[in-house]
Amino acid sequence: MIRFEDVAKQYQDDTYAVKLLNLEIKKGEFFVLIGPSGSGKTTTLKMINRLIPLTDGTIYIEDKRISDYEINELRWNIGYVLQQIALFPHMTIEENIAIVPELKKWDRDKVKNRVTELLEMVGLDPEIYRKRKPKELSGGEQQRIGVVRALAADPEIILMDEPFSALDPITREKLQDDILALQRTINKTIVFVTHDMKEALKLGDRICVMKNGRVEQIGTPEQLLNQPANDFILNFVGEGNKLHHENIELSNLVRPYDDETEIVNLTDSLPVTATIQTILERLATEEQLPVEKDGEIIGVINREIIIQYLSDRLNERGKAHE
Repeated sequence: MIRFEDVAKQYQDDTYAVKLLNLEIKKGEFFVLIGPSGSGKTTTLKMINRLIPLTDGTIYIEDKRISDYEINELRWNIGYVLQQIALFPHMTIEENIAIVPELKKWDRDKVKNRVTELLEMVGLDPEIYRKRKPKELSGGEQQRIGVVRALAADPEIILMDEPFSALDPITREKLQDDILALQRTINKTIVFVTHDMKEALKLGDRICVMKNGRVEQIGTPEQLLNQPANDFILNFVGEGNKLHHENIELSNLVRPYDDETEIVNLTDSLPVTATIQTILERLATEEQLPVEKDGEIIGVINREIIIQYLSDRLNERGKAHE
């Protein structure tokens, strides 16, 4: 879907923001870019829609060089969500959402129906919110509008640059849950920048960890936690690596299984007090696993459940250190 081949960004003072970047983002993937300040993650994101021109190499979208797209064609087909919500204050919510569809000359009824559909999709009553101005909304509501505005013209790609980092922790966690639920419905290719490993582990299908303009490791949340490529990854993931050696009680995490439709084998099961490391190793090759207690299968556990558990634990530890 999106492919970087030997991409570099060099500034006039000869410093590099990105050096020889090679990666491929799959269609429909939630791909997270993460790294410390100055790692090149935001520059990488902004090169996709040509907000920042690359110096060397080539970026392809659907096997076509981004330089071969007409600039408006490129950007109209890529939704963009910023940390600074950037709604137009003098416009209504409907007018904010309708900007790109109107630029693409959609007819009025189609635009109105799209606004209704998107507001309903994020749980905001169209009859209440359509005519409101941004100042009448909470920060979380404004950011929801920022997300659906990026979706308005039904682009294939959504770029999200630390979209939740300015929000309070409760609102942020709710919007993380919302974007995961939304992605299951819309199945877009999402490239998401964050500096928060807890957020990356929760959201990403794959995570690209960057440092000084280079890629240190690309992998699933399980791979970063269980198979860190070097000491930088080990330290950057931090608390997650401490967690994954712990034993946990799975009784409260398992999903009930339907013994009429799901075939489970006791010999393939996890003990109810398995370590997170063991669970992650097994889930690297299996979609879900049966969980056994006292010789009986009590339910099944899958990747989504354990990653959510890890994210919640990291949040708890983060609050304890505040």
